[in-house]
Amino acid sequence: MSILSVLPVPAFNDNYLWLIHDGKHAAVVDPGDATPILAALEAHKLSLVAILLTHHHADHVGGVQNLLQHANIPVFGPRAEHISGVTIPLAEGDFVNVPELDLTLSVLEVPGHTSGHIAYVAPQQHWLFCGDTLFAGGCGRLFEGTPAQMVSSLAKLANLPDRTQVYCAHEYTLSNLRFALAADPDNHALQIRFSVEQEKRNNGLPTIPSNIGLEKATNPFLRYRESDVIQRLRANGRLNSDDPTAAFAALREWKNTFK
Repeated sequence: MSILSVLPVPAFNDNYLWLIHDGKHAAVVDPGDATPILAALEAHKLSLVAILLTHHHADHVGGVQNLLQHANIPVFGPRAEHISGVTIPLAEGDFVNVPELDLTLSVLEVPGHTSGHIAYVAPQQHWLFCGDTLFAGGCGRLFEGTPAQMVSSLAKLANLPDRTQVYCAHEYTLSNLRFALAADPDNHALQIRFSVEQEKRNNGLPTIPSNIGLEKATNPFLRYRESDVIQRLRANGRLNSDDPTAAFAALREWKNTFK
């Protein structure tokens, strides 16, 4: 099996485009902009062999057509979303094989942020590429899906092994953790995490990847059933129901307007 690495390629203001590579070949996840990907390929002397897309938003797919002008390669993407350039549509239970990298990924359907969003899991490497579904310390906005869909999607991801590395698509961690501290202020693990992640950003380092275990301990959108979070929602007049999905929805609505 090839020794694979994941290279973060910053783009726009806060996106991460991910290059999975073995030192010779590379697959890119969610190339919203081709320019930094082409520069990274050249700098690291990598040949692009596949494109993996999680959902249709422009900051995730905007570079696809430009990249295809440089390489005739497969483009994997969600079957439930119509994305220009996708040659291999995927649904839950499908597998992606990238033979040049000796890489196999399994596909999960994780609607919520968009209606057809998917995630890629590399079980041998314990990697998760989840686009805008699960963030470090947060989750994506519900642009097209429902709270119930996002609850189900996040549960799929939370069921992955704790050591699974979470490669999400944005550097939102500090703002997410500020909200998390408002929603779950007595969480000691969260307090420690905020200090650690703040130090990384102070030194110009990415806070990603996270891991599933850390998210379960500190991310309010995986802790919406916890009594401390529910009590906080009730104290703020945001929840008057015993339904866990209502608690999740109230938490997400609070985050939408949190400053």
